[in-house]
Amino acid sequence: MYISRLASDSKANILQVLEVRKNQLAASGVDIINLSAGTPDLQPAPHVMQAIAEASKNPDNYKYTLIDPPALVDAVLGWYKNRYSVDLTPDEMLSIYGSQEGFAHIFHALCDPGDLVIVGTPGYPIFFYGPKFAGAEVYNTPLLPQNGFLIDFDSIPTEIAKKARVIIACYPSNPLGAVANKEFYEKLIAFAKQYDIVVIHDNAYSEFVHDGNPAGSFLAIPGAKDVGIEFNSLSKSHNLTGLRISFVLGNSQIIKAFRKLRTNIDYGLSSIDHAAAIAALTGSQDVVKQNRNAYRERRNVFCAALCKNGWEVPMTPASMFTWFPMPAHLQNKGITSEQFCMDLLEKTGVVCVPGSSFGGGVNSKAAGEGWLRFALIQSPQRLEEAAHRIGEYLKQTNIE
Repeated sequence: MYISRLASDSKANILQVLEVRKNQLAASGVDIINLSAGTPDLQPAPHVMQAIAEASKNPDNYKYTLIDPPALVDAVLGWYKNRYSVDLTPDEMLSIYGSQEGFAHIFHALCDPGDLVIVGTPGYPIFFYGPKFAGAEVYNTPLLPQNGFLIDFDSIPTEIAKKARVIIACYPSNPLGAVANKEFYEKLIAFAKQYDIVVIHDNAYSEFVHDGNPAGSFLAIPGAKDVGIEFNSLSKSHNLTGLRISFVLGNSQIIKAFRKLRTNIDYGLSSIDHAAAIAALTGSQDVVKQNRNAYRERRNVFCAALCKNGWEVPMTPASMFTWFPMPAHLQNKGITSEQFCMDLLEKTGVVCVPGSSFGGGVNSKAAGEGWLRFALIQSPQRLEEAAHRIGEYLKQTNIE
């Protein structure tokens, strides 16, 4: 039986590998502190859960929806106007089953097999796999700490820029926690216009900037809608990861093409999801502020506790994650980030994610190697306990 090269060359997502082993250890009595997947431990707002409960009682809400209802469209457009000062029209938004699903399919609307997509690396895995699913090629442009993990447009070869169909940007970024400013987005738009490239911006973490004001929208920059689209999501900002509610917004030509393609694979979010989204976007935003404060506190507590326990780490500027280089003595021993994560899990019960899993897709690890991502999805007390366990582990591994 033939198995495709893509499937053959792909490894299982590291989050699933860690989840299986975590569950095995937990079943044997190990006290697990899970800092792997970015699934909030915080609750949705009560008014959102109430809207879901009421919608679930209506039998008609279990049917196909096929199109976004006017109430949802109005809620999304009002959200972007109020939150980001961005004016959108109904033909400039489309709901999707989570941003990850959107990234898995959008390239079918933008690329033909053999086309090129520019992706900053390290980056979220679907940024690399999405183009591959459409038969496109990926050019990994390095995101370096000395550049604040921002895309360096001058470093992209001219022949690559001329060939590229799409460039992906993600700020505040996962896994890097980097934040981009207006000047960066102006350069991004100018670069896209110069080489006729579509921009896809992932804006899932705009609410979680720890040192300063929340981030804005790429679409708020003049000229952005001429060249691109933005993904935004209720998963992290409103603690709704399991409902898979996200949106594509921006250039109407791209939205139209993606909408038409999706009619062949997508019968729309459920009416229950619509009720949740409308309640989340039009009701009180206190939960978003509470989340922001919680992740800031957790970042501060975790980083301080790690430093106290012997591991000097930087303060990740944004997102619900921290992104650290591995301790030098382990890197000097040739320990990989995946080996570190698996050994840490076995010996301490603390789960984190290796930087190599963000390294650039199929058979590519170099960019994220030597780094680690921790999700801030536990209470400050549990994060302090995790830091203590990690400190004890590092003392043991430092014995020659």
